[in-house]
Amino acid sequence: MVLESESLLEGGRLEDPSSLSAARPALTLEHVKLDRPTMDDAADIVFLANNRRVAEMLANMPHPYGLAAARNWIESTRNTEPGTASYAVRLKSTGRIIGACGYQFGPVGHGREPELGYWIGEPFWGHGYATEAAQAVIDHAFTVAGHETIAASCRLTNPASRRVIEKCGFQYRGSGVMRSLAHGGSMVPVETYILDRKTWDALKGWRSVG
Repeated sequence: MVLESESLLEGGRLEDPSSLSAARPALTLEHVKLDRPTMDDAADIVFLANNRRVAEMLANMPHPYGLAAARNWIESTRNTEPGTASYAVRLKSTGRIIGACGYQFGPVGHGREPELGYWIGEPFWGHGYATEAAQAVIDHAFTVAGHETIAASCRLTNPASRRVIEKCGFQYRGSGVMRSLAHGGSMVPVETYILDRKTWDALKGWRSVG
């Protein structure tokens, strides 16, 4: 997830400057829009998230995934922890939610640095939407939240997510494990990555990676 400097995102538009106080501006990008989810999105979230192929690649998505889980997630985005952000990812052409993207403190960074997280519903895979959203959220983490580093991780069995992480300029840090709700709370192996401000600044504009 990511944003840019002058306008918070090259090719994007800051729609509500006053929302900077909440560190969560809405962003209109080339193909997707990032904003806050609403309860009207709940049914669409369930349709996309109630998919084992999605849930098994994530730490905190249960399977099965029902309306209660969707509503709890929507509610949780209204009061995010300082230094974090959580967005709905919408298809720009329709306004319908297609996934989510953000950053929070968690086990990969051991609470010291925020971690990038994202998912896109299976009908929308293969179009670059995850990369576009991730780059915008990463920019937000550095530009608005003022972080110096951001972490990311992916399952060993998820080459598509690995490509997103690499396109965003992350450097491989090592192997690790994460607890997966979709696997009954079991620990599963992951690759961990790190992106620092110096590298991000060199890649700003996202034309030099991938």
